[in-house]
Amino acid sequence: MRITKLAALLVCFCFCTAMVHAQNWPSFRGPGAAGVVDGPALPKRWDAEKSTNIRWKTRIPGLGHASPIVWGTRVFIATAVSGDSAAFQTQTRSNAPVAESAQHSWRLYCLDKNSGKIIWEKTAHEGVPRVKRHLKASQANSTPATDGKYVLTLFGSEGLFCFDINGKLLWKQDLGILDPGLHDDAAVQWGYASSPVIYEDLVIVQGDAHAQSFLAAFNLKDGARVWRVERGEMPSWSTPTIYRGKSRDELITNAPGYIRGYDPLTGKELWRFANDELIVQVPTPFIAHEMFYLTGGWPGGRPIKVFRPNANGDISLTTGQSANGHVAWKSERGGPYVPTPIVYGDYLYSCTDKGVLTCFNAKTGEQIYQQRINEQGFGLSASPVAGNRHLYFASEDGEVYVIKAGPQYELIAINPMNEAMMATPAISDNMLIIRGQHHVFGIAEQRM
Repeated sequence: MRITKLAALLVCFCFCTAMVHAQNWPSFRGPGAAGVVDGPALPKRWDAEKSTNIRWKTRIPGLGHASPIVWGTRVFIATAVSGDSAAFQTQTRSNAPVAESAQHSWRLYCLDKNSGKIIWEKTAHEGVPRVKRHLKASQANSTPATDGKYVLTLFGSEGLFCFDINGKLLWKQDLGILDPGLHDDAAVQWGYASSPVIYEDLVIVQGDAHAQSFLAAFNLKDGARVWRVERGEMPSWSTPTIYRGKSRDELITNAPGYIRGYDPLTGKELWRFANDELIVQVPTPFIAHEMFYLTGGWPGGRPIKVFRPNANGDISLTTGQSANGHVAWKSERGGPYVPTPIVYGDYLYSCTDKGVLTCFNAKTGEQIYQQRINEQGFGLSASPVAGNRHLYFASEDGEVYVIKAGPQYELIAINPMNEAMMATPAISDNMLIIRGQHHVFGIAEQRM
């Protein structure tokens, strides 16, 4: 009897320990927007059609490009379900917005990470979209964020919604019309995409659009606005990132006019860096080696800029400069248009939306190699993630490319998913969680 009780206690202890050490992926690209998790082995080869290394596959209705997030054993997915068949096209050259007149239902789903079973689904809002979208976008582009107690989902002009972990709607905030699009024509709306971030007891939102550009923070508990600052920016689609430093924390934002650092508790601007002649900005700032990496932009060569923390005032480079006291290094070329690059180990990997991968020394900016991943080229909007010495690129063409990390290029596998992927994958424990156009997949090595 005592042995049975001891065995039960050991099982309970092991379960609780596993829960404590479960790898959370609480927001876009995980902690610090870095996109990296090291730990148990991740799969390198799988096949969705043959179900090889596919632990589960769950259909999600509607159209949404919001990336999956994970807390403990729960996966959260946002989507927008239209009364009509939602028009969608990858790799389109058209800039014409999609005007949708059908009733939509904006929903948040909670799935079991181990089985893919839907635990609950909640409707946040119903109505006709207030803003048009790009043909390549959706009405649910923003990735949710969670701290394990609250789950925040941002549906652009439809509002910011806060649920508890069990799906109870706690509060909502109308943020007004958020209409980013063509920089010189407010009628060309492309849809909102910046994701919320959680800092301490605040949720922070970046709203750079035609009619207004702002940063705002709301109390997690009741949704009360804590601060708001006007930015005077052009439209952007970038998500802000929190840097937690030894002397102070900083909220980092990317936008066409300026890269800026703010005090996340008050919204006070700490520093700024002028983005030279850029009119589009999409990639998210991310943290690695105690530095901030910011990339992308159109037109121009899509430069890469790397900053050190604790700056104050204007730290813009003067003519001919490529570095200063707070700018570690800058490359005029090599940055992507849409995907956020990734630093893994000593190397920065930046892949264009057409599949050209450039590897840099992450600390110095020295180019190590440049290689087209697929000789035919492919569309890439999702940002790469990495773990266990490999990089994962989920393409619009329905395949995930696995590249070995390191100073030599090596393509390990091309894994078919059979549906377009616009969302960035999540990593938790030994599993890749990948969202396609119609399904969410849990991908892990098959258990013996």
